[in-house]
Amino acid sequence: MSLNLFTVLLCIAMLFIGGFAGFFMSSSSSGQAGATTVTFYITETIGIGTSTAQLSGSVEIDGSSTVYPITEAVAEEFMKLHPNVRVTVGISGTGGGFKRFVSGETDINDASRPILKTEAETAAKNGVGWIEIPIAIDGLAVVVNPENDFVDCLTISELREIWRPDSSVKFWSDVRPEWPEEPIRLYGPGPDSGTFDYFTERVVGKLKSSRTDYVASEDDNVLVASVESEKYALGYFGYAYYVNNKDRLKVVKIRDDAVPSSECILPDEETITTFTYPLARPLFIYVNREKFEKKTELREFVYFYLENGANIVKTVHYVPLSDNYYRLATAALKSGITNGLYELTLIKGKDLGPS
Repeated sequence: MSLNLFTVLLCIAMLFIGGFAGFFMSSSSSGQAGATTVTFYITETIGIGTSTAQLSGSVEIDGSSTVYPITEAVAEEFMKLHPNVRVTVGISGTGGGFKRFVSGETDINDASRPILKTEAETAAKNGVGWIEIPIAIDGLAVVVNPENDFVDCLTISELREIWRPDSSVKFWSDVRPEWPEEPIRLYGPGPDSGTFDYFTERVVGKLKSSRTDYVASEDDNVLVASVESEKYALGYFGYAYYVNNKDRLKVVKIRDDAVPSSECILPDEETITTFTYPLARPLFIYVNREKFEKKTELREFVYFYLENGANIVKTVHYVPLSDNYYRLATAALKSGITNGLYELTLIKGKDLGPS
């Protein structure tokens, strides 16, 4: 275990025994916070720390359509505080965004899965270092058309049979004989999407392994509209997009039939937070380490993201990590600790995403 990671984990131990009581002061409505001194090893000011007049420049972000609503909301609030900083947020999908990020083209990549080994290797070859920062928890919502009155719950095995590359499922009756002999119209993210990567790894059992005869889009709003318009449709995307369109869709309960005595679980804030919902996962931003060290506007944006993360995550209908995580992660970054932030969440290993 590295010294930095040891220090971060020591922070967790201190937190649970009350050692952090009084060290962190609550943020004001403007995003500012008081000076904080963490005894022995971190002395840090939690807050923006740079005046509006001083801060200028640009931050370029790309990546996951799932993470996009969070980052876009953070960017809007940040630019209100710092109007001389231009923050652009693209949606190329997690994989598409990583292609730009590992070449050093962007400052931040939004990601709905951890960075893949092949992507990390490419980054290393290009001399691109990165900081992995968890920012929220999400669940994948499996949805059908509101007129669908026969599907209430699907098992992981049934989803696998529907979506595997050599699937013979063409009609709903192929899934369960009592269901209508009507064709399944499938909608889902494209292969550059982190949601696609997570779903194929978790459900099909192999990364990027999926049937190809479905309508794919990196834009989750397109998927929402498609499922809404097709009576016998089945689709999947991030839970927040279902919440924002629940009057247009019907969400399906999921049962992990590999677990004895498992039940059909509806995705909601509680089941996603506790990972009792079978398709829960963490969300991330990846920050270019060298640019983080050189660009003041990028550092301040990342600090702002974490300091305001819990509230903004809730506002856009995602599930925040614990308040203590956001405080510890901010203090760690401001103290020069850039490794081990995933461990601070205490959820690492609970997600079943790709690696």
